[in-house]
This record gives sequence, structure tokens and C-alpha cells, in this order.
Amino acid sequence: MLLFVSMDTTAKYLIRDYSVVQVSWARYLVHALLIAALLGRRLPSAIRTNRLPLQLLRSSLLLAITLVYFVALSFIPLADATAIMASSPLILIALSVPLLGERVGIHRWFSVGAGFCGALIIIRPGLGVMQLAALLPLLSAFFYALYQIITRKLSSTEAPLTTLFYTASVGTVVTTLAVPFFWTTPDVQGWLLMGLIGILGSTGHFAMIKAFEYAPATTIAPFGYTSLLWATAYGYAIFGEFPDTFTLAGAAIIAASGLYVLHRERLKAGEAL
Repeated sequence: MLLFVSMDTTAKYLIRDYSVVQVSWARYLVHALLIAALLGRRLPSAIRTNRLPLQLLRSSLLLAITLVYFVALSFIPLADATAIMASSPLILIALSVPLLGERVGIHRWFSVGAGFCGALIIIRPGLGVMQLAALLPLLSAFFYALYQIITRKLSSTEAPLTTLFYTASVGTVVTTLAVPFFWTTPDVQGWLLMGLIGILGSTGHFAMIKAFEYAPATTIAPFGYTSLLWATAYGYAIFGEFPDTFTLAGAAIIAASGLYVLHRERLKAGEAL
């Protein structure tokens, strides 16, 4: 989470001088180069997939998440965007019913409703606080929930390295085709930060993959909410932003809703044992 929020912070800093497309291009290009180096001779085998349309859809969703979220960071404070994005696990629960055929009990629906209320407290529709820009991280959260559902579907048949390859390659190809139309030649600091954003993103994904190798999802998931702490700290230290009372209250409701779901999951797991 620290790596991902560091990436978002670097992106917010860069998009003051460079376009969102160019910053996204740097993020994906470095990610792709690192994966190519990691795969080495295994690269040809990683390209082979039995579910190409689903791989492309998943990778396209991640690109959409990146672009939409980076645009949001150019308009609203880092902590606010992170707090709204934290509603993604609750959106995932709601979408798991029609898309995965899962049964969701009253406790989960209560958590989804509470989390949505938390997001509304942050966005405050109709009050002109953040206006339409605050809807962008909510859209990113929706895309991320879809991204996770497709990841679940692919995990049963596709090798992790294959999915990792397409994760980086689709974004690299699309942004490389688009970046000439948005290009601003970076200075030395710009190049270094663009390289850093790719390193942070790729190592963040690697750390997450390794975490799921060593511990179950219910153990790992609560740490996702530490992103709210990192975002608040970065926002204050670098951009002079500090979330207001409404944002803090909404973030607390979203985090509490997600943690309640995880608590229920652990209780069920204990009963099963």
C-alpha cells in the first residue's frame, strides 16, 4: 500500500507539468520493461493464453483505472481520492452477485450500504464541494472491482506470469500510440520521477502477489486501508493538503464497513473449521 500511494503521489506531482497520458505511459513502459527482464526466456510462453479476450478486457480496465484516477488527482486532494477509491471492495461485493453468482447475506449488504454512505459524505453531491471531479475516483473504484472479478475468473486457468505480462503490455501499447499527441519533453527531474513511478507500480504489484502467496486474503485485506494513512501523510507533507472533517468521517465509515465484512468472513472460516 505504501508503494501504491507513493506511485499516486508521484503521479499527482508530475501531472502538474505533464499530461496524464504521458505520466501513464511512463508508468506502463517501465513496468513492461521490468516484467520483460523478469521473464527473460520465459517471455514467449507467457504470451500464450487460452483466454485472450478476457486478458485484454482486464488489462484495458487497469489502463482505464490508471487514466481516470490520475485525472482525478489533478483536481482533488490525494487523501480524498484515496478514501473514495477504498470503497472498491464494497463495490466488488455488490457486483459478485450478478457477475460471479455469489450469495450475499444481510450483513454484507449492510456493509455495502454503509460504505456507499461514507463515499457520499466525502463527495457531498449537490453541495459543490468537489463537484464532478469527486466522481472520478468512484468510477475508478467501480472499474477496479470489475478488474478483480475478471482476475478471479482468469486465476483458475491462466498462469500468473501470463496475466502479469498482459497487465503491462496492453497499457504500454495504448499509451505509446497516444503519447506523441500529448508529449512534453521532460527535464532530468521529470525523467527520474517518470522512471520512479514505473518502479513503484511494478514493485507494488510484485509485493501484493507475494503477500497472497504467504497469507490468505482475509489476513491481507485490512492492510489495504493503511493507504488512507499514507495518502493523508503524503498529501499534507508534499501538497499541503489535509482532509476535512467530512472526508475523515466518510473514510472512517468506508474502512469500518470493509473491516466488518472481513470480520464476518473470519467468523465463518472459524465456524467451518
